[in-house]
Amino acid sequence: MNKEWSELNKQMQLLLKKKDTYRDGIGKLIGLRNSIMKVIVSFKDEITRDELAAMPFPNADGNHSTTIAWALWHTFRIEDTVVHTLINDDEQVFFSGDWQRRMNSPIITTANELTKAEMTRFSELLDTDGLFGYISEVSKNTERILNALPYERLKEKIPPERREELRKLNVVSGHEDAAWLIDYWCGKDIKGLIYMPLSRHWIMHTEACLRIKEKLKNEHQT
Repeated sequence: MNKEWSELNKQMQLLLKKKDTYRDGIGKLIGLRNSIMKVIVSFKDEITRDELAAMPFPNADGNHSTTIAWALWHTFRIEDTVVHTLINDDEQVFFSGDWQRRMNSPIITTANELTKAEMTRFSELLDTDGLFGYISEVSKNTERILNALPYERLKEKIPPERREELRKLNVVSGHEDAAWLIDYWCGKDIKGLIYMPLSRHWIMHTEACLRIKEKLKNEHQT
């Protein structure tokens, strides 16, 4: 794990535990996200459309056995879903901003259910400008909500009605590779959701994207 990101993540978790350091913890979290976002944004200029849809590690065991486009979609669809449906109980950015059309996406889910071949085809279809526009909007909205989130809500569990709302939206596939997400998220309190997916999930998939990018660049040089 990137040492800077790992250290920021550890500091954030410690600061969130106490009310008198909570705001500093939120600041540390936003600092971590800003650092990772610089890398994510750089992909738009440094990686071609074909590279965004490439899968150089198709048989690997790990997050790098995907495409960069898929990883970015997955990361921010999950964040949008968790922050708006489960934490804030309001409409997801994806729906309010008509992002399915703007990204030219055939799906509305987190994309966990896609096979390797489906990941590649899906990545080829996505509109690059739309994808990065969605990423920006989701990130901004999350930061706004985090800045307004009171310490007292950290131990709040996800109520049954929000779990049901999540099911009704059909943004999590019923496929076995995706359906577990609902129980996973709804078994956490809000602090747990901040830890995962609002921070560590970013680190995991961005580092995987960097590994894919490095492999692709090395292939071009040989």
